[in-house]
Amino acid sequence: MDDEIVLVERFPDAEAYCALRAAAGMSPKTLDAARRGLPNTLYGVHLRRGALLRAQADRAEIIGMGRIIGDNGCFFVVVDIAVLPEYQGRGLGKRIMAALDAWLSANVPASAYVSLAADGDAKYLYEKFGFLETTPHTVNMEYIAPRTS
Repeated sequence: MDDEIVLVERFPDAEAYCALRAAAGMSPKTLDAARRGLPNTLYGVHLRRGALLRAQADRAEIIGMGRIIGDNGCFFVVVDIAVLPEYQGRGLGKRIMAALDAWLSANVPASAYVSLAADGDAKYLYEKFGFLETTPHTVNMEYIAPRTS
């Protein structure tokens, strides 16, 4: 099996997105929510294992992802940074963040606000890209829509 890991500047489809979130231990998203939300991605990447040597790259295993959402002017949010647990600790999260950071550097206008929510020790990765902890001045708050079906 080919162990080459390739960064692809395109976000995975809704099915792969939902599967990777679940496999990485993130909160699940419904397929309907993913299909609505993913087209609004400003920029996204994913990591594929085995993509170079396979005849059909779409069959390569998606092992990581990250994307940027926002209004493309005043506010940008880094979200969905995920790497399968068996691939963590190999610098792949840093590789994803480097691609997102390059896009932000090239596309974010002056005065724009770029944010993210860091879980656990992930904050140490994000600090390497200039993100600063804002508590106690600012705290992350969330509202999760109730299930309707």
